[in-house]
Amino acid sequence: MTLRERFTWAEVDGTDVVGPGQRLPWPKTLGIGVQHVVAMFGSTFLVPVLTGFPPATTLLFSGVGTLLFLVITGNRLPSYLGSSFAVIAPITAATASHSMGSALGGIVAVGVLLMLVGAVVHVAGTAWIEKLMPPVVTGAIVALIGLNLAPAAKANYEKAAVTATITLVCLIASLALFKGMLGRLAIFTSVVIGYVVAWIRGEVDFSKVSAASWVGFPEFHAPSFSWAVLPMFLPVVLVLVAENVGHVRSVAQMTGEDYDPVMGRALVSDGLATVLAGAGGGSATTTYAENIGVMAATRVYSTAAYWVAGVAAVLLGMSPKVGAVIASIPPGVLGGITTALYGLVGILGVRIWVQARVDFSQPINQLSAAVPLIIGIADFTWSLGRVVFTGIALGSVAAIVIYQGMRLLGRHGSEALG
Repeated sequence: MTLRERFTWAEVDGTDVVGPGQRLPWPKTLGIGVQHVVAMFGSTFLVPVLTGFPPATTLLFSGVGTLLFLVITGNRLPSYLGSSFAVIAPITAATASHSMGSALGGIVAVGVLLMLVGAVVHVAGTAWIEKLMPPVVTGAIVALIGLNLAPAAKANYEKAAVTATITLVCLIASLALFKGMLGRLAIFTSVVIGYVVAWIRGEVDFSKVSAASWVGFPEFHAPSFSWAVLPMFLPVVLVLVAENVGHVRSVAQMTGEDYDPVMGRALVSDGLATVLAGAGGGSATTTYAENIGVMAATRVYSTAAYWVAGVAAVLLGMSPKVGAVIASIPPGVLGGITTALYGLVGILGVRIWVQARVDFSQPINQLSAAVPLIIGIADFTWSLGRVVFTGIALGSVAAIVIYQGMRLLGRHGSEALG
């Protein structure tokens, strides 16, 4: 297939399924693209708001990263790169103990390592990842990252408990009452409702919104690098690898395409997008389940819709007014939303265990999950000179070491008995 053929789409209409290399007529494609923007928006803008990063900058790099992803994967793999929740805890810790620049340096390091993993996967495949991090380990790492954030949710919730409760109730009710697209927009609609409630209660500061211009460059920040910060971010690489591999395989299952040959490119693409974001003040990116959900609902897998979504995100990022509105979301609204979202990140880890049918009657699986969860939730720390390893880093390493160590000891024990 020629380069020109890869970046063109066969127009179809009146069909149930639209493949990656096809597209609906452009007006309909624009509509699907807008749905992808709305689907990713609720989660993507929350990450910079929760970490103190400029929201417009994160939106801009999210769009740029998506466009790069489409180019590097040869326009074959329909995916959107949104903000990863895995970086919230290390960014918060790094910013509090050092600076925003050091947190951005950690994000750049994550991106570089993810690119290296992608290069290895491109050559050697993904079997080694599955051996190093089987589902019991991956699930534990994902779960402890979400549950480690519980104190942050509580801190925001207590600042405006009434608003937080209303926001949380709206989110739960939306997910219970609505299915399909309305259900997938529950985060966005709940934030909007919570925002209105907070405005009525006088909890929203509009001063920066009114001062912001409609069109302009977002706020850029440069990274700095500190050995004391980097260990906080290393586990994020493991999560991003697991997320990307899982999401790409989900898309492959839906479309019937074989995406194993571009798995390495997908990881390299996400790594490059993360490096660019960290270099300019944005957050780490990852392929988004929200947009996979849109494809499942619409059965439109066209990469053309993702080009529309990527361009739209760039345009949103070029509006300081949009960024100011997002940044004005008060703590009460964030407390209500994150009480659910951080818990759901933890449950995603449990979901990995359930889907893989992890046998928790086995001591190796019990301890590979139990010990890391306690380390992550209690936020154990270990100082080695100026370098501080936090609960997420220690828990992630513990999950891998305990599993591999017990597996090795069990093998030697069996050989000795034999």
